[in-house]
Amino acid sequence: MLKYKLTSVSIILGLLFAATALRGQPASVSSPQAKFTEGEKLAEIAERYFQDRLALDPIEGTQVTGDAKYEGELEIDISPRHRLKQRALYQRVQMEKATLNVKRLSPTDKLTLSLLEEEVKTRLGLLGFPGDLLPIDQYGGLPVDIAQFGSGQGIQPLKTVANYRNYLKRLNKLPAWTDQAIINMHVGIERGVVQPKILIERALPSLKALTTNDLDKSAFNLAIRNLPATFSVSDREKLSAEYREAINVRLVPAMSRLVEFLEKQYLPKCRTTSGIDAVPHGKAWYRYMVRYYTTTTLKPDQIHALGLKEVARIRGEMEKVKAVYKFNGSLNDFFKWHEALPASYPFKTEQEVLNAYAMLNKRIMAKLPDLFGRTPKAPLEIRAEPELTRSTASDHYSSPAADGSRPGVFYVVIEDPTKHPSNLMATLFIHEGQPGHHFHIALQQELSLPKFRQYGNITAFTEGWALYAETLGLEMGLYEDPNFYLGHLSDELLRAVRLVTDTGLHTMGWTREQTIQYMMETQGYSEHESQRYTERYMAAPGQALAYKIGSLKIQELRERARTKLGASFNLRDYHDLVLSDGALPLHLLEAKVDRWIAAQVPGKRQ
Repeated sequence: MLKYKLTSVSIILGLLFAATALRGQPASVSSPQAKFTEGEKLAEIAERYFQDRLALDPIEGTQVTGDAKYEGELEIDISPRHRLKQRALYQRVQMEKATLNVKRLSPTDKLTLSLLEEEVKTRLGLLGFPGDLLPIDQYGGLPVDIAQFGSGQGIQPLKTVANYRNYLKRLNKLPAWTDQAIINMHVGIERGVVQPKILIERALPSLKALTTNDLDKSAFNLAIRNLPATFSVSDREKLSAEYREAINVRLVPAMSRLVEFLEKQYLPKCRTTSGIDAVPHGKAWYRYMVRYYTTTTLKPDQIHALGLKEVARIRGEMEKVKAVYKFNGSLNDFFKWHEALPASYPFKTEQEVLNAYAMLNKRIMAKLPDLFGRTPKAPLEIRAEPELTRSTASDHYSSPAADGSRPGVFYVVIEDPTKHPSNLMATLFIHEGQPGHHFHIALQQELSLPKFRQYGNITAFTEGWALYAETLGLEMGLYEDPNFYLGHLSDELLRAVRLVTDTGLHTMGWTREQTIQYMMETQGYSEHESQRYTERYMAAPGQALAYKIGSLKIQELRERARTKLGASFNLRDYHDLVLSDGALPLHLLEAKVDRWIAAQVPGKRQ
């Protein structure tokens, strides 16, 4: 990991920008920077940007660094003041980078500059849309996230007395966020920027659970119920009293205010429409989110058509699996028949599910050296999703801390072990664990890159890589088992269906009910599953497009390299190349792969 040494130029630039900000004039930075190379100036700009960005988002600071200075902090990130700070940061970076002589930068530095330019430009663009007026979705928003930290299994460390006091500081700042959320939603009502009613109805049970004064049931008191036995009696008593006061005096009243507002004032004003195009300027908002999440210039109608094409192709592959099982009947009938097989749900306990994932991980690890030249140093752990969020969460990956204090974690949602589908386990673990998210994210943090790149996330790359990684089950021999292969195709079909449903919901007037019906008919999903996915797409317009768009590009570039390089093509080298610079917008990834191909083509070697 590249450590940046802060030199005197940091102090000079900081004083210049502070002084000129008071006068309202842009700073001139050319003179103090004259002694430094252009690469050093860029490194300085990038490092200060990263540190200032984390100061504005201390939860991300906790997530990516593990630094104790972020543990007790909580920014009111939906406040107008905070958004002004964000805007000022992005505009400052734009001003600073304009002073660089690009011709004097190395190719690596030029890539860093391109990524920095794209990131701040995109984030500035996002501030032009009123996402701050929609602070609560079906997952419950920040209050549920913060309460979940009390499990000690997430990003909030809870091992020392200092950890516990820092978490309490963060909890005590939550009421200010909830009060701002109420203000924002009042503004949203006035401007017609409100959530679909169903999303708030889904959120209320989780939020109501946070209004209890019963400390044995309060999620805010979960940390105290799991106090380490090593704490002294005095510390245990003091912490318990401090948490009890915070819950009764500040947290429960704040959550009660939020729930009362949602039930009595917000719900009656919520919309019955499903797509973001129904709110003022929603069509432009969705087009922007499509560009943001896919890093392409694809239009919604093009993505919709691509989705329909992919759906047809994948269902064709599923017909082949149906033939392996010698099933006579429709594909959807086959899904129901296969689901009813005893082998589809072989587990009785949560631990049996976790053990099965552990065994699967061993099989995968034995195959990884054939596909990758470099593997992450950070370990990967498999944990069950905390009980508080099991009803709304999806299986997911949590990245390791930079200081090694927290491993990469695959969180598996186990609501009922007897209903945990075995056929999805291989493709799911590859995606969320390794070589999916863990390989990309953990390796990225180990690269000698500016920190904003080490800990950066470009959804089309991040999710595109993880979905592409699922296909590697073929190379690893996992999908020789038709049960696992059907699960893989089912998950791939889900991502193709997203191209259809997300664009349908947000540009074509599709209703929630229409989308649910399409998913049930196309994927054979239950009504409950289809509802859950549909509501996710309603809450996060465009995000679901990134998976398939990114995966298709990585597959396309792999086939391009294989075709042009012939026998000299090496899959290990290709994978290492794709991951070698961390997350990239798809157009920059394509340019990188094309340069790599050109350097190896006979007569063009460099």
